[in-house]
Amino acid sequence: MPEVNGRSYRLARQPTVVVCVDGCEPDYIAQAVATGTMPWMKRTLDTGTALVADCVVPTFTNPNNLSIVTGAPPSVHGICGNYLYDPATGTEVMMNDPKWLRAPTILAALADAGQRCAVVTAKDKLRRLLGHGMNGICFSSEKADVATEAENGIAGVLDLVGLPLPDVYSAALSEFVFAAGVKLMQTRRPDVTYLSTTDYVQHKHAPGTPEANAFYAMMDRYLGELDALGAVIALTADHGMNAKTGMDARPDVIYLQDLLDEWLGAGATRVILPITDPYVVHHGALGSFATVYLPAGADRAALAARLAARRGVESVHTREQAAERFELPADRIGDLVVVSERFTVIGTSASRHDLSALELPLRSHGGVSEQRVPLILNRRIEGLDTQRRWRNFDAFDLALNRAQ
Repeated sequence: MPEVNGRSYRLARQPTVVVCVDGCEPDYIAQAVATGTMPWMKRTLDTGTALVADCVVPTFTNPNNLSIVTGAPPSVHGICGNYLYDPATGTEVMMNDPKWLRAPTILAALADAGQRCAVVTAKDKLRRLLGHGMNGICFSSEKADVATEAENGIAGVLDLVGLPLPDVYSAALSEFVFAAGVKLMQTRRPDVTYLSTTDYVQHKHAPGTPEANAFYAMMDRYLGELDALGAVIALTADHGMNAKTGMDARPDVIYLQDLLDEWLGAGATRVILPITDPYVVHHGALGSFATVYLPAGADRAALAARLAARRGVESVHTREQAAERFELPADRIGDLVVVSERFTVIGTSASRHDLSALELPLRSHGGVSEQRVPLILNRRIEGLDTQRRWRNFDAFDLALNRAQ
Protein backbone atom coordinates (compact mmCIF):
# COMPACT_ATOMS: atom_id res chain seq x y z
CA MET A 1 0.00 0.00 0.00
CA PRO A 2 2.17 2.89 -1.27
CA GLU A 3 2.19 6.16 0.64
CA VAL A 4 2.53 9.24 -1.56
CA ASN A 5 2.63 12.81 -0.26
CA GLY A 6 0.93 11.92 3.01
CA ARG A 7 -1.78 9.64 1.58
CA SER A 8 -1.89 5.85 1.30
CA TYR A 9 -3.19 4.23 -1.87
CA ARG A 10 -4.35 0.66 -2.28
CA LEU A 11 -3.15 -1.24 -5.32
CA ALA A 12 -5.76 -1.51 -8.06
CA ARG A 13 -7.66 -4.79 -7.91
CA GLN A 14 -9.64 -3.90 -11.04
CA PRO A 15 -8.32 -1.95 -14.05
CA THR A 16 -8.58 1.69 -13.03
CA VAL A 17 -8.75 4.69 -15.35
CA VAL A 18 -8.48 8.27 -14.10
CA VAL A 19 -9.53 10.82 -16.73
CA CYS A 20 -8.75 14.54 -16.70
CA VAL A 21 -11.02 16.32 -19.19
CA ASP A 22 -9.29 19.62 -19.91
CA GLY A 23 -11.52 22.66 -19.46
CA CYS A 24 -14.59 20.69 -18.38
CA GLU A 25 -16.93 23.18 -16.75
CA PRO A 26 -19.65 20.97 -15.17
CA ASP A 27 -22.28 22.57 -17.40
CA TYR A 28 -20.76 20.86 -20.46
CA ILE A 29 -21.81 17.52 -19.00
CA ALA A 30 -25.20 18.83 -17.84
CA GLN A 31 -26.05 20.22 -21.27
CA ALA A 32 -24.89 17.10 -23.11
CA VAL A 33 -26.82 14.82 -20.75
CA ALA A 34 -29.92 16.99 -21.08
CA THR A 35 -29.89 16.67 -24.87
CA GLY A 36 -29.40 12.90 -24.77
CA THR A 37 -25.91 12.96 -26.26
CA MET A 38 -24.22 11.29 -23.28
CA PRO A 39 -26.26 8.15 -22.48
CA TRP A 40 -23.42 6.43 -20.63
CA MET A 41 -22.85 9.51 -18.48
CA LYS A 42 -26.58 9.82 -17.73
CA ARG A 43 -26.63 6.24 -16.39
CA THR A 44 -23.41 6.81 -14.46
CA LEU A 45 -24.76 9.94 -12.77
CA ASP A 46 -27.72 7.83 -11.62
CA THR A 47 -25.85 4.70 -10.55
CA GLY A 48 -22.31 5.88 -9.74
CA THR A 49 -20.89 8.74 -7.68
CA ALA A 50 -21.27 12.34 -8.85
CA LEU A 51 -19.59 15.22 -7.04
CA VAL A 52 -18.64 18.79 -7.89
CA ALA A 53 -15.09 19.50 -6.72
CA ASP A 54 -12.64 22.38 -6.63
CA CYS A 55 -9.50 22.35 -8.74
CA VAL A 56 -6.42 24.30 -7.70
CA VAL A 57 -5.82 27.97 -8.42
CA PRO A 58 -4.36 29.06 -10.79
CA THR A 59 -6.89 27.08 -12.78
CA PHE A 60 -4.43 26.04 -15.47
CA THR A 61 -3.42 22.73 -17.04
CA ASN A 62 -0.02 21.94 -15.52
CA PRO A 63 -0.75 22.74 -11.85
CA ASN A 64 -3.95 20.73 -11.87
CA ASN A 65 -2.74 17.69 -13.78
CA LEU A 66 0.19 17.44 -11.40
CA SER A 67 -2.12 17.90 -8.42
CA ILE A 68 -4.28 15.02 -9.66
CA VAL A 69 -1.34 12.63 -10.14
CA THR A 70 0.35 13.59 -6.86
CA GLY A 71 -2.84 13.84 -4.78
CA ALA A 72 -1.59 17.16 -3.44
CA PRO A 73 -1.74 20.93 -4.12
CA PRO A 74 1.06 22.97 -5.78
CA SER A 75 2.55 23.88 -2.40
CA VAL A 76 3.63 20.23 -2.26
CA HIS A 77 4.48 19.38 -5.87
CA GLY A 78 5.81 22.78 -6.90
CA ILE A 79 4.13 23.18 -10.30
CA CYS A 80 2.30 26.49 -9.93
CA GLY A 81 1.65 27.33 -13.58
CA ASN A 82 2.43 26.43 -17.14
CA TYR A 83 5.07 29.15 -17.08
CA LEU A 84 7.07 31.04 -14.45
CA TYR A 85 9.80 33.56 -13.80
CA ASP A 86 13.00 32.05 -12.43
CA PRO A 87 14.64 34.76 -10.29
CA ALA A 88 17.82 32.69 -10.02
CA THR A 89 18.50 33.09 -13.75
CA GLY A 90 16.37 36.15 -14.50
CA THR A 91 14.53 34.23 -17.22
CA GLU A 92 10.94 33.26 -17.97
CA VAL A 93 10.60 29.53 -18.58
CA MET A 94 8.07 26.78 -19.25
CA MET A 95 7.36 24.48 -16.30
CA ASN A 96 7.40 21.31 -18.41
CA ASP A 97 10.73 19.95 -17.17
CA PRO A 98 10.60 17.42 -14.30
CA LYS A 99 13.32 19.43 -12.53
CA TRP A 100 10.51 21.73 -11.34
CA LEU A 101 8.63 18.84 -9.73
CA ARG A 102 9.10 18.62 -5.96
CA ALA A 103 7.05 15.52 -5.13
CA PRO A 104 6.66 11.95 -6.39
CA THR A 105 3.58 10.89 -8.34
CA ILE A 106 1.04 8.24 -7.41
CA LEU A 107 1.67 6.62 -10.79
CA ALA A 108 5.38 6.21 -10.13
CA ALA A 109 4.69 4.72 -6.69
CA LEU A 110 2.15 2.26 -8.09
CA ALA A 111 4.58 1.20 -10.82
CA ASP A 112 7.29 0.68 -8.20
CA ALA A 113 4.82 -1.52 -6.31
CA GLY A 114 4.46 -3.75 -9.38
CA GLN A 115 1.36 -2.29 -11.02
CA ARG A 116 1.27 -1.87 -14.81
CA CYS A 117 0.74 1.85 -15.43
CA ALA A 118 0.02 3.87 -18.57
CA VAL A 119 -0.30 7.58 -19.29
CA VAL A 120 -1.74 9.11 -22.45
CA THR A 121 -1.81 12.88 -22.66
CA ALA A 122 -2.95 15.10 -25.51
CA LYS A 123 -0.09 17.60 -25.51
CA ASP A 124 3.52 16.63 -25.20
CA LYS A 125 4.19 19.49 -22.74
CA LEU A 126 2.76 17.34 -19.95
CA ARG A 127 4.25 13.97 -20.85
CA ARG A 128 7.56 14.19 -19.02
CA LEU A 129 5.98 15.63 -15.87
CA LEU A 130 3.22 13.03 -15.69
CA GLY A 131 5.54 10.16 -16.44
CA HIS A 132 8.40 11.27 -14.21
CA GLY A 133 9.83 8.33 -12.30
CA MET A 134 7.19 5.96 -13.67
CA ASN A 135 8.20 2.67 -15.25
CA GLY A 136 5.50 2.07 -17.84
CA ILE A 137 3.81 3.44 -20.95
CA CYS A 138 3.73 7.22 -21.36
CA PHE A 139 3.09 9.06 -24.63
CA SER A 140 1.19 12.02 -26.09
CA SER A 141 -1.26 12.24 -28.97
CA GLU A 142 0.79 15.13 -30.31
CA LYS A 143 3.94 12.99 -30.71
CA ALA A 144 2.35 9.55 -31.06
CA ASP A 145 4.10 8.98 -34.38
CA VAL A 146 7.56 9.06 -32.80
CA ALA A 147 6.86 7.04 -29.63
CA THR A 148 9.51 4.40 -28.94
CA GLU A 149 9.93 1.55 -26.48
CA ALA A 150 13.00 3.27 -25.01
CA GLU A 151 11.41 6.70 -24.49
CA ASN A 152 7.70 5.92 -24.11
CA GLY A 153 7.48 2.24 -23.18
CA ILE A 154 5.63 1.52 -26.42
CA ALA A 155 6.15 1.78 -30.19
CA GLY A 156 3.80 1.59 -33.15
CA VAL A 157 1.16 3.74 -31.47
CA LEU A 158 -0.53 4.88 -34.69
CA ASP A 159 -0.97 1.29 -35.81
CA LEU A 160 -2.29 0.29 -32.39
CA VAL A 161 -4.83 3.09 -32.19
CA GLY A 162 -5.85 2.97 -35.83
CA LEU A 163 -6.17 6.73 -36.20
CA PRO A 164 -3.96 9.22 -38.06
CA LEU A 165 -1.72 11.61 -36.14
CA PRO A 166 -4.09 14.42 -35.06
CA ASP A 167 -3.50 18.13 -35.47
CA VAL A 168 -2.58 19.81 -32.18
CA TYR A 169 -5.39 22.35 -32.71
CA SER A 170 -8.28 19.94 -33.08
CA ALA A 171 -10.83 17.87 -31.19
CA ALA A 172 -9.11 14.84 -32.72
CA LEU A 173 -6.15 15.36 -30.36
CA SER A 174 -8.40 14.44 -27.43
CA GLU A 175 -10.21 11.69 -29.29
CA PHE A 176 -6.84 10.05 -29.88
CA VAL A 177 -6.30 9.99 -26.09
CA PHE A 178 -9.57 8.14 -25.51
CA ALA A 179 -9.07 5.77 -28.44
CA ALA A 180 -5.57 4.96 -27.19
CA GLY A 181 -6.91 4.32 -23.70
CA VAL A 182 -9.42 1.80 -25.05
CA LYS A 183 -6.84 0.05 -27.24
CA LEU A 184 -4.39 -0.19 -24.35
CA MET A 185 -7.12 -1.67 -22.17
CA GLN A 186 -7.96 -4.22 -24.87
CA THR A 187 -4.35 -5.21 -25.62
CA ARG A 188 -2.15 -4.41 -22.59
CA ARG A 189 -4.77 -4.12 -19.82
CA PRO A 190 -2.86 -1.75 -17.52
CA ASP A 191 -3.71 -1.86 -13.84
CA VAL A 192 -3.85 1.94 -13.73
CA THR A 193 -4.27 4.36 -16.64
CA TYR A 194 -4.24 8.16 -16.65
CA LEU A 195 -5.82 9.95 -19.62
CA SER A 196 -5.50 13.73 -20.04
CA THR A 197 -7.16 15.65 -22.89
CA THR A 198 -6.83 19.16 -24.33
CA ASP A 199 -9.32 22.05 -24.05
CA TYR A 200 -9.32 23.06 -27.72
CA VAL A 201 -13.09 22.53 -27.98
CA GLN A 202 -13.90 24.23 -24.67
CA HIS A 203 -11.88 27.32 -25.62
CA LYS A 204 -14.01 27.70 -28.73
CA HIS A 205 -17.45 26.40 -27.88
CA ALA A 206 -19.76 27.00 -24.91
CA PRO A 207 -21.73 24.27 -23.12
CA GLY A 208 -24.75 23.07 -25.07
CA THR A 209 -23.51 24.15 -28.49
CA PRO A 210 -23.58 21.51 -31.24
CA GLU A 211 -19.78 21.40 -31.37
CA ALA A 212 -19.44 20.92 -27.62
CA ASN A 213 -22.15 18.27 -27.50
CA ALA A 214 -20.50 16.39 -30.37
CA PHE A 215 -17.23 16.33 -28.42
CA TYR A 216 -18.90 15.04 -25.27
CA ALA A 217 -20.83 12.43 -27.27
CA MET A 218 -17.48 11.16 -28.60
CA MET A 219 -16.08 11.05 -25.09
CA ASP A 220 -19.16 9.24 -23.83
CA ARG A 221 -18.73 6.44 -26.38
CA TYR A 222 -15.15 5.74 -25.33
CA LEU A 223 -15.97 5.92 -21.62
CA GLY A 224 -18.72 3.39 -22.25
CA GLU A 225 -16.20 1.09 -23.94
CA LEU A 226 -13.81 1.36 -20.99
CA ASP A 227 -16.68 0.63 -18.61
CA ALA A 228 -17.68 -2.43 -20.65
CA LEU A 229 -14.09 -3.65 -20.37
CA GLY A 230 -14.50 -3.68 -16.58
CA ALA A 231 -12.64 -0.50 -15.68
CA VAL A 232 -13.20 1.58 -12.58
CA ILE A 233 -13.40 5.09 -14.02
CA ALA A 234 -12.84 8.36 -12.16
CA LEU A 235 -13.44 11.47 -14.27
CA THR A 236 -12.49 14.99 -13.28
CA ALA A 237 -11.09 18.15 -14.88
CA ASP A 238 -8.12 20.47 -14.53
CA HIS A 239 -10.27 23.62 -14.67
CA GLY A 240 -13.51 25.07 -15.95
CA MET A 241 -13.97 27.61 -18.74
CA ASN A 242 -15.80 30.92 -19.17
CA ALA A 243 -16.45 33.53 -21.83
CA LYS A 244 -14.04 36.45 -21.38
CA THR A 245 -15.64 39.17 -23.46
CA GLY A 246 -17.51 42.41 -23.29
CA MET A 247 -20.88 43.03 -24.89
CA ASP A 248 -19.12 43.82 -28.17
CA ALA A 249 -17.74 40.22 -28.19
CA ARG A 250 -14.19 41.52 -27.97
CA PRO A 251 -11.84 40.15 -25.26
CA ASP A 252 -12.24 42.06 -21.99
CA VAL A 253 -8.56 42.48 -21.11
CA ILE A 254 -6.69 44.25 -18.34
CA TYR A 255 -3.21 44.88 -19.79
CA LEU A 256 -1.46 44.74 -16.45
CA GLN A 257 2.10 45.42 -17.59
CA ASP A 258 1.00 48.52 -19.48
CA LEU A 259 -0.88 49.69 -16.38
CA LEU A 260 2.07 49.15 -14.03
CA ASP A 261 4.48 50.76 -16.49
CA GLU A 262 2.22 53.82 -16.44
CA TRP A 263 2.10 53.89 -12.65
CA LEU A 264 5.69 52.94 -11.72
CA GLY A 265 7.70 53.45 -14.90
CA ALA A 266 8.68 51.11 -17.71
CA GLY A 267 10.81 48.19 -16.57
CA ALA A 268 10.13 48.64 -12.87
CA THR A 269 7.87 45.58 -12.63
CA ARG A 270 7.52 42.23 -14.35
CA VAL A 271 4.13 40.63 -15.02
CA ILE A 272 4.06 36.86 -15.53
CA LEU A 273 1.08 35.07 -17.07
CA PRO A 274 1.21 31.43 -15.93
CA ILE A 275 -1.25 30.39 -18.69
CA THR A 276 1.50 30.90 -21.27
CA ASP A 277 2.46 27.77 -23.18
CA PRO A 278 3.43 26.92 -26.78
CA TYR A 279 -0.24 26.56 -27.77
CA VAL A 280 -1.61 30.12 -27.64
CA VAL A 281 -3.76 30.22 -30.79
CA HIS A 282 -7.01 29.50 -28.95
CA HIS A 283 -6.47 31.80 -25.94
CA GLY A 284 -3.83 34.35 -26.96
CA ALA A 285 -1.98 33.73 -23.65
CA LEU A 286 -4.81 35.52 -21.85
CA GLY A 287 -6.08 34.06 -18.58
CA SER A 288 -7.57 35.26 -15.30
CA PHE A 289 -4.48 34.90 -13.09
CA ALA A 290 -1.22 36.85 -13.07
CA THR A 291 1.74 37.26 -10.78
CA VAL A 292 3.75 40.48 -10.42
CA TYR A 293 7.37 40.99 -9.41
CA LEU A 294 7.99 44.43 -7.85
CA PRO A 295 11.15 46.46 -7.29
CA ALA A 296 12.80 46.40 -3.88
CA GLY A 297 11.12 48.73 -1.43
CA ALA A 298 7.82 48.92 -3.30
CA ASP A 299 4.74 49.39 -1.13
CA ARG A 300 2.96 46.10 -1.83
CA ALA A 301 -0.11 46.88 0.26
CA ALA A 302 -0.72 50.23 -1.40
CA LEU A 303 -0.24 48.82 -4.89
CA ALA A 304 -2.49 45.85 -4.10
CA ALA A 305 -5.26 48.20 -2.96
CA ARG A 306 -4.87 50.34 -6.08
CA LEU A 307 -5.05 47.32 -8.36
CA ALA A 308 -8.00 45.82 -6.49
CA ALA A 309 -9.98 48.98 -7.19
CA ARG A 310 -9.72 48.49 -10.96
CA ARG A 311 -12.80 47.30 -12.85
CA GLY A 312 -12.51 43.61 -13.70
CA VAL A 313 -10.12 42.73 -10.86
CA GLU A 314 -11.64 40.23 -8.43
CA SER A 315 -8.83 40.13 -5.85
CA VAL A 316 -5.18 40.99 -5.25
CA HIS A 317 -2.98 39.08 -2.80
CA THR A 318 0.50 39.49 -1.46
CA ARG A 319 2.87 36.57 -1.97
CA GLU A 320 2.20 35.25 1.52
CA GLN A 321 -1.57 35.62 1.23
CA ALA A 322 -1.68 33.88 -2.14
CA ALA A 323 0.54 31.03 -0.98
CA GLU A 324 -1.78 30.38 1.96
CA ARG A 325 -5.14 30.86 0.22
CA PHE A 326 -4.32 28.98 -2.99
CA GLU A 327 -1.80 26.46 -1.56
CA LEU A 328 1.04 27.68 -3.76
CA PRO A 329 4.84 27.50 -3.39
CA ALA A 330 5.72 30.99 -2.14
CA ASP A 331 9.14 30.99 -3.80
CA ARG A 332 7.64 30.52 -7.26
CA ILE A 333 5.09 33.32 -7.36
CA GLY A 334 5.61 37.07 -7.48
CA ASP A 335 5.25 39.76 -4.87
CA LEU A 336 1.59 40.15 -5.84
CA VAL A 337 -0.98 37.78 -7.34
CA VAL A 338 -3.83 39.32 -9.33
CA VAL A 339 -7.05 37.41 -10.09
CA SER A 340 -9.57 38.85 -12.54
CA GLU A 341 -13.34 38.53 -12.51
CA ARG A 342 -15.29 35.84 -14.36
CA PHE A 343 -15.62 37.65 -17.70
CA THR A 344 -12.21 39.38 -17.69
CA VAL A 345 -8.68 38.26 -18.53
CA ILE A 346 -5.26 39.67 -17.76
CA GLY A 347 -2.58 40.43 -20.34
CA THR A 348 0.90 41.91 -20.15
CA SER A 349 1.17 44.65 -22.78
CA ALA A 350 -1.30 45.06 -25.62
CA SER A 351 1.57 44.92 -28.11
CA ARG A 352 2.63 41.44 -26.89
CA HIS A 353 -0.68 39.62 -27.50
CA ASP A 354 -1.57 38.58 -31.02
CA LEU A 355 -5.31 37.99 -31.01
CA SER A 356 -5.67 37.77 -34.78
CA ALA A 357 -6.00 33.97 -34.65
CA LEU A 358 -9.07 34.08 -32.40
CA GLU A 359 -11.84 32.91 -34.72
CA LEU A 360 -14.56 33.07 -32.05
CA PRO A 361 -15.16 35.22 -28.94
CA LEU A 362 -12.51 34.48 -26.31
CA ARG A 363 -13.12 31.76 -23.74
CA SER A 364 -10.44 31.15 -21.12
CA HIS A 365 -9.67 30.27 -17.51
CA GLY A 366 -7.22 30.78 -14.65
CA GLY A 367 -9.21 32.40 -11.88
CA VAL A 368 -11.42 31.32 -9.00
CA SER A 369 -14.41 31.52 -11.35
CA GLU A 370 -13.13 28.41 -13.18
CA GLN A 371 -12.48 26.38 -10.02
CA ARG A 372 -15.57 24.14 -10.00
CA VAL A 373 -15.10 20.85 -11.85
CA PRO A 374 -16.82 17.45 -12.01
CA LEU A 375 -15.61 14.47 -9.99
CA ILE A 376 -17.51 11.40 -11.22
CA LEU A 377 -16.98 7.67 -10.68
CA ASN A 378 -18.74 4.79 -12.35
CA ARG A 379 -19.05 3.01 -9.00
CA ARG A 380 -21.39 4.03 -6.21
CA ILE A 381 -19.42 4.89 -3.08
CA GLU A 382 -21.59 4.73 0.01
CA GLY A 383 -21.19 7.02 2.98
CA LEU A 384 -19.39 9.92 1.27
CA ASP A 385 -19.73 13.31 2.93
CA THR A 386 -21.16 15.29 0.03
CA GLN A 387 -20.93 18.53 2.05
CA ARG A 388 -17.16 18.51 2.48
CA ARG A 389 -14.87 20.29 0.06
CA TRP A 390 -13.87 17.74 -2.56
CA ARG A 391 -10.86 18.43 -4.77
CA ASN A 392 -10.01 17.16 -8.23
CA PHE A 393 -6.86 15.68 -6.71
CA ASP A 394 -9.04 13.33 -4.64
CA ALA A 395 -9.63 11.31 -7.83
CA PHE A 396 -7.01 8.61 -7.23
CA ASP A 397 -7.97 8.32 -3.56
CA LEU A 398 -11.60 7.67 -4.46
CA ALA A 399 -10.80 5.38 -7.40
CA LEU A 400 -8.26 3.20 -5.56
CA ASN A 401 -9.30 3.39 -1.91
CA ARG A 402 -13.09 3.65 -2.14
CA ALA A 403 -14.34 2.38 -5.52
CA GLN A 404 -12.60 -0.98 -5.88
